[in-house]
Amino acid sequence: MANKKRIGILTSGGDCAGLNAAIRSVVYAATNLDWEVIGIEDGTAGLLSRPMRYKVLTRGMFDTTIMRLGGTILGTTNKGNPFRFLMPDGSFKDLSDDIIAGLRELKLDALIGIGGDGSMDILRRLSQQGKFNLVGIPKTIDNDLGKTESSLGFETAVFVATEALDRLQPTAASHDRVMVLEVMGRDAGNIAITTGIAGGADVILIPEIPYSLDKVAQKIISIRENEGRNFALVVVSEAVKTVDGKAIKVEHEGGEKRYGGIGHYLGELIAEKTGFETRVTVLGHVQRGCAPIASDRLLAAAFGVHAVELVAAGKFDRMVAWSNRSVIDVPIKDAIASYQAVDLNGTLVRTARSLGICLGD
Repeated sequence: MANKKRIGILTSGGDCAGLNAAIRSVVYAATNLDWEVIGIEDGTAGLLSRPMRYKVLTRGMFDTTIMRLGGTILGTTNKGNPFRFLMPDGSFKDLSDDIIAGLRELKLDALIGIGGDGSMDILRRLSQQGKFNLVGIPKTIDNDLGKTESSLGFETAVFVATEALDRLQPTAASHDRVMVLEVMGRDAGNIAITTGIAGGADVILIPEIPYSLDKVAQKIISIRENEGRNFALVVVSEAVKTVDGKAIKVEHEGGEKRYGGIGHYLGELIAEKTGFETRVTVLGHVQRGCAPIASDRLLAAAFGVHAVELVAAGKFDRMVAWSNRSVIDVPIKDAIASYQAVDLNGTLVRTARSLGICLGD
């Protein structure tokens, strides 16, 4: 028992489908080795609290029900960079040492962090400063983290968005409408282009490709005049800019600004340009908060097991990844340095163009 390992796990950044399945996988793989697993609540925020917020995770807490649940039972945070933490008086303070002190107090042999590129960057900086062992599991519905073909949450987000298009099509046809669907995608159009192809969109607008409103309007008019179809479907990523290159963002509590509104902006312009009745649907967090589909559950299971295997092998500062239908691991620094936007010469763009989908250019 003297050599029994104690590992921590936390979820950081925006929630997505598959997080609970990944936590479950880590708990099962670790307890098979007779290790103790500490679940840190609310990401790094749980480590800043005094007393810290955490709980021992046991196999009995993780029957098969939990892998079907969306969100994260540990909670998460996407606010407050610990290296520049916003204090109540409006000043900024470096709280990284407080987080490191918390990890040392927990006496962890390793920490498994589940997050996207921003979270991975912060956790890696903390691990280097505090000299603790870190293994990463990638999750982001945007699928923009490098060195992995897929991250937790992406496939489910695409499934939800595609289902939305499936439901919008009949009502569009019934009312002779253009339907605009705004999907998430902070800086990358992976959700939009994948959803648009799978859901039969006529127009897909992504931040990687500048668009012409005239070409979008021409495509929609052509559908009516040349194809005899009375409806059109448009998918747009939230990070797409206005025609004059400005980002549309909404200010939230605390002054934080996030993308949102491009769908309504384009909906009005499309209606004006084409003369067709246009309606807009913004999916927003619906893409995050649902039960994971089978592929995300599989990914979560494989990622969690391999993360524990890395700890057992003493291989740290690495992130598990998916490549060629298999789980691998890569240096965290390489994953966060390599951004995975839509490849303009890649399969998805070529496929969309060959199907006659307008990409706005």
